[in-house]
Amino acid sequence: MKLVAGDVNRVKDEYEYRDKMLRLAEVAAKTEPQFKEEELFEYHIYTLQRPATIKENQTKQISLITADNVPVKKELLYYGARYYYYNQHGEAITNQKVGVFVEIDNKKENNLGITLPKGMVRVYKHDNEGSLQFVGEDSIDHTPNDEKIRVKLGDAFDVVGSRKQTDWKKIAHDTYEAGFEVSLRNHKKEDIVVKVVEPIPRDWKMLNSSHEYKKTEAFTAEFDIPVSKDKEAKLNYRVRMRF
Repeated sequence: MKLVAGDVNRVKDEYEYRDKMLRLAEVAAKTEPQFKEEELFEYHIYTLQRPATIKENQTKQISLITADNVPVKKELLYYGARYYYYNQHGEAITNQKVGVFVEIDNKKENNLGITLPKGMVRVYKHDNEGSLQFVGEDSIDHTPNDEKIRVKLGDAFDVVGSRKQTDWKKIAHDTYEAGFEVSLRNHKKEDIVVKVVEPIPRDWKMLNSSHEYKKTEAFTAEFDIPVSKDKEAKLNYRVRMRF
């Protein structure tokens, strides 16, 4: 028996196989014909192309879709919160978890490019002895081809994040400045990059920052912070906001 230690994301029971519809199976496909997919009105229908035998009191899983050598992008994300910026007492949450996500581009060049029905996605990884170990699961919505699939696996075990408010200043009756320091500690045996996502409210302007940022949405600043193995990296920035 092997035990995986850490915060593994699990979908709550009330959502698990809620409608008993088709889902991504956990077993590998056999050589027999599997499901045929076709459009039906504004939906898609999947038809099994061979007989399937189910014995009395038996539960059986049949592979819906199989694809090999699909590129997967792993991301480590550290999220802030909007209310941090309204707070002049520096009460930001410290030691917040760093989320682990994988992203798949559902395109033909990635050996996919197929319509995926809503359901559960479970992810497994080979350990050093070659055994498959469960590393997380998440639910996905109905996903057409050429769209991205994003799955949260859980929270990182060896990557720790914390933040503190370093300054708060009222510039005018509707204008404020706040400074923050985000610390990221990497206890892994490899270098990593952590994406820090800061949801800054209202009309804002970045005054200075120790790292480059992108304004990905009207109220979002994103930083890609490299952290060497067994090292700590600190992001410092100051932002001006008008409420």
